[in-house]
Amino acid sequence: MPEETNSIDYIMEKASGPHFSGLRSPTAASVSSSAFADANAPRQPFVIAGVSGGTASGKTTVCDMIIQQLHDHRVVLVNQDSFYRGLNTEELKRVHEYNFDHPDAFDTEQLLECVEKLKSGQSVQVPIYDFKQHRRSSDSFRQVNASDVIILEGILVFHDQRVRNLMNMKIFVDTDADVRLARRIRRDTVERGRDVNSVLEQYAKFVKPAFDDFVLPSKKYADVIIPRGGDNHVAIDLIVQHIRTKLGEHDLCKIYPNVYVIQSTFQIRGMHTLIRDRDISKHDFVFYSDRLIRLVVEHGLGHLPFTEKQVITPTASIYTGVDFCKKLCGVSIIRSGESMENALRACCKGIKIGKILIHRDGDDGKQLIYEKLPKDISERHVLLLDPVLGTGNSANQAIELLIQKGVPESHIIFLNLISAPEGIHCVCKRFPSLKIVTSEIDVALNEEFRVIPGMGEFGDRYFGTDD
Repeated sequence: MPEETNSIDYIMEKASGPHFSGLRSPTAASVSSSAFADANAPRQPFVIAGVSGGTASGKTTVCDMIIQQLHDHRVVLVNQDSFYRGLNTEELKRVHEYNFDHPDAFDTEQLLECVEKLKSGQSVQVPIYDFKQHRRSSDSFRQVNASDVIILEGILVFHDQRVRNLMNMKIFVDTDADVRLARRIRRDTVERGRDVNSVLEQYAKFVKPAFDDFVLPSKKYADVIIPRGGDNHVAIDLIVQHIRTKLGEHDLCKIYPNVYVIQSTFQIRGMHTLIRDRDISKHDFVFYSDRLIRLVVEHGLGHLPFTEKQVITPTASIYTGVDFCKKLCGVSIIRSGESMENALRACCKGIKIGKILIHRDGDDGKQLIYEKLPKDISERHVLLLDPVLGTGNSANQAIELLIQKGVPESHIIFLNLISAPEGIHCVCKRFPSLKIVTSEIDVALNEEFRVIPGMGEFGDRYFGTDD
């Protein structure tokens, strides 16, 4: 037993990644066996941010601050400086006349190749450039793995349109020229072994003209301009907030604004890793499923209407808050939906819960055979419970029954742990006013209408009838 606990703790600690389970999927009712391959295919990063600006403007500082605030996501920084072309023997003899700030000084083709591989979810080897020898290291590389966010930083990352087209966000760090020159002198003398005179000569001869000719004109391509660089905490906070929004937004959420995926954390990702493991014990499956269900229920309750309410605190002060929605009930789709009832009762004291049983006879032969609902359900907001949204056919029939009982479509919130894209399309196209709240959106349905990668027959695993 201790060994099992240790393995669970290890998984919870190491689990990482975006909150939904896979790649975009077809919208057809079923997909071919290639869905199995797609389920294990590498994911594309959600955000590729380009950070440009003049020399020593604070680009790296800005990148470091963004990475620090995105600590719960996998972020990789790729420096354009790594892609300097190595100087040949003749160029080394006249190194002081070589313009390192010209676009031709960079191997843009290799930069493109690396970024495109990272974007497709592949690992790459980034060259290491020796600024003292002005050459690339021939026997060592920096291994960069696939990540959720790729940040590409450099003075000329906006110069080439092909590179710009790979970026989801373009940031220009705008810093006073005198401040940049002082930083450049300090950096090149301390870190790159140059003397002050050579730094000033290079700045006047190459750096400033290149900034005026190439860097400053590329400022027009920026989506965000950050004055004062790393000192501008407000701008960096807004950028991080935007990236987090994009990371937490599945493509289907852009199509259907009534679909909500709870924000991912390593804990949520870790719990999904556990309950999707076919070798997990029933006790642990139930334990971590209950934790996830509670989170989904709490998120769903947050979409209910509220009224402002004032109370008197023990210090005789007035506190202005909100009052919970009074007319509320749950409806579970038997039998998997019953696994979500305890979490709902734990959140809503004394809540009424109805039940709907839909017979499963093939994919198109679903037939309602049992329902027991509160008599006044038409006056209530309804939380519809089913841990897995697959094809959406059972859900549609349950929703149709609730509407027939007088429940307004907009008063229905459908809660589930995982959703297949096909099911979301099916439900949202037919009922665009209800809300769907889920913890992850999976890849697709396979030919047997099972969610992939999914977690198997949830009801059997939860209630222990899968033997």
